Amino acid sequence: MSEVTVGEGTEVTLHFAIKLENGQVIDSNFSAQPARFVFGDGNIPEGFEQALTGLKVGDHLDLTIAPERGFGMHNPSNIQVMPRSQFKDMDLEPGLVVSFQEPGGEVPGVITEFSDERVTVDFNHPLAGKTLLFEVQILAVEPAQDKALDLN
Repeated sequence: MSEVTVGEGTEVTLHFAIKLENGQVIDSNFSAQPARFVFGDGNIPEGFEQALTGLKVGDHLDLTIAPERGFGMHNPSNIQVMPRSQFKDMDLEPGLVVSFQEPGGEVPGVITEFSDERVTVDFNHPLAGKTLLFEVQILAVEPAQDKALDLN
C-alpha cells in the first residue's frame, strides 16, 4: 500500500507557523496541540491547502504564500467611512477591532482613524495584501472519515 499524501479525501494533522516576510510570527502551534483538518472542508484558505497537496508524513518545509492565494489583496472598497453616531459610548482608538452584524453573520472591522463626525473602518482581513511564509510539519495523513456513512 502506498503512502497517503495530502489531497482530496484526506484528514491532515500538522504543526504550522504563519510568518510575515520580516520573520514576525503571526500564528504558530509548534509548541501546542497540532491542528487537524479535512482537505477541502473550507477551514483553511485554499492557497494554504493547495500548497500542502502531495506532502506526506514527516515533511517539514517553508512555503511562500502570495497574497492572492492567502488572505487576498487589500481592497480599497472594503474601507468604509461611517457616522460617529454609530459608535455611541465607545472609546475609539486606531487598531481597535469592532464587530458589525450583517445578514451573513458578524463581520470584524478595524478602526483606522476617527473624528467627532466620522469613523473610518477597514474591513479587509488584517493579512490581506501580505506575502506570508507558511512553515509546516506534516504529522499524519489519513483517509478522511465520511461522516455521511456514520450510521451511529
